[in-house]
Amino acid sequence: MKAMVYQGPGSRAWKQVPDPVIVDPTDVVVRIDTTTICGTDLHILKGDVPAVTQGRILGHEGVGTVAEVGSAVSTVAVGDRVIISCISACGSCSYCHQGLYAHCLADEGASGIGWIFGHLIDGTQAELVRVPFADNSLYRVPEGVSDEAAVMLSDILPTGFEIGVRYGRVKPGDVVAVVGAGPVGLASMMTAGLYGAARVIALDLDANRLEQAGSFGATDAVNSGDEDWVEQVLARTDGLGVDVAIEAVGVPATFEACLAIVRPGGSVANVGVHGASVELPLQDLWIKDLSITTGLVSTSTTSMLLKLVAQSSSQRRSSPRTASASTTSTRPTTPSAERVRPRRSRWSSPADP
Repeated sequence: MKAMVYQGPGSRAWKQVPDPVIVDPTDVVVRIDTTTICGTDLHILKGDVPAVTQGRILGHEGVGTVAEVGSAVSTVAVGDRVIISCISACGSCSYCHQGLYAHCLADEGASGIGWIFGHLIDGTQAELVRVPFADNSLYRVPEGVSDEAAVMLSDILPTGFEIGVRYGRVKPGDVVAVVGAGPVGLASMMTAGLYGAARVIALDLDANRLEQAGSFGATDAVNSGDEDWVEQVLARTDGLGVDVAIEAVGVPATFEACLAIVRPGGSVANVGVHGASVELPLQDLWIKDLSITTGLVSTSTTSMLLKLVAQSSSQRRSSPRTASASTTSTRPTTPSAERVRPRRSRWSSPADP
């Protein structure tokens, strides 16, 4: 088969490699129909993730068709169309029992690390991929959900929701700022409304991304390249600062931007994958009663988000909306994941793992 193979920092190749085979009874082999590139893949190519060794097939997101099934697999069958979760979960260790699949203790790849595709084992940017723990790591795609929508549930949509919205403790009436309007940032904007955010402010350097953010749930947009961008955000919060600031890029400047705009008692949820250290000015922060969270997505909300995406797809098929009608609301009631298309700007590289 053909696959995208990592050949060291700055180097990768689309080359012929052996087909994967069933190793354990809980494995399946999936034929990839749709995959995508993650910001983490870019970090790998820069050499920021030394655990990825030369010869590793990249990628941790994909939709495909089950081609072969291990003897212990019970939830999927050959021919099923499935979403491959970016996180592999054995389902039986103490972390899996807590729903913290990102830290699964199974010894596939490395104990304590649930993100193994394209990291510690061969990934999804290939014609075929071996999927460990298939019963806990695959989701059958409902009829009517496109590949383009389904692949967003591998990583991007759960990451934006779990690590941005949930870890940020968004609650009804909150003002939420999302720093970085890339795919993961858009996913946070799209799902902030599920927890009742009253206002969602998108920040980015790219004017096109800011314009698009309005159709993903953003009520306001601020270009962070403006000299008075902080003042623009504070003006939208009566000068107090935002309740929740979500960092969705993974560079020091965007984390610092979150600290500059969050109010006392607020939350900063770091979603971005950082390849360099960030200064934490505790001499200024200790008195602000802030909560700062970090995390690797566990995909514990994938099933719920998939139901919402399927509902949205069904509604669009049964009740087509005109272009004029579609502009009457700035925040979608349910996520329409197929609209989250990875596009890059220099401040908003995708932040998913």
